[in-house]
Amino acid sequence: MGVDKASLVWRGEPLIVHVVRAVRDGLGSPRDGQPRGPVVVVRAVGQELPPMPDGVEVVDDTEPGRGPLQGLRDALAALTGRADVAFVAATDLPLLLPELVALVLDAVRDDVDAAVSVVDGRRQPLVAAYRTSLLGVVDALLADDERRLGSVLERCRVRELDEEALRHVDPELASFVNLNTPDDIALL
Repeated sequence: MGVDKASLVWRGEPLIVHVVRAVRDGLGSPRDGQPRGPVVVVRAVGQELPPMPDGVEVVDDTEPGRGPLQGLRDALAALTGRADVAFVAATDLPLLLPELVALVLDAVRDDVDAAVSVVDGRRQPLVAAYRTSLLGVVDALLADDERRLGSVLERCRVRELDEEALRHVDPELASFVNLNTPDDIALL
């Protein structure tokens, strides 16, 4: 993209604000009516972020250059003791729906450690929910110099949400449209 995606303006607001709002609203609609926890944004050390909506916590990536797995680690650490499950989303998903966030979170039940969306036959680890108790698994992977976010899913009990399930709340699967080039922004 050539610029920091988080600060890129789309429809009058930075991309990250669209994503944060969808996650926050999805967290506010749990099965039992209780809030599921805070919204935490993990940023690279020194990364300037636009102003976040009220109540959003920003934490720094504790080990720069270790990729999205490190970001997951830092998010799980920030949420441990305050939430059982963390929804993880990429910054560049401006059409993410709160209903999809809630669906994925609700899929993490007693018999699984994570729930992941599957689109076009591929797991989407950046539209997924992970138990905060997976922090030890993530730490062990990082200690082995692993960086792939999907490696966590290979080491825990996972519920996959296929396109049929996802389309119940997002018929066009718009939540999975990500922005990788300036032309992508123009198309939306």
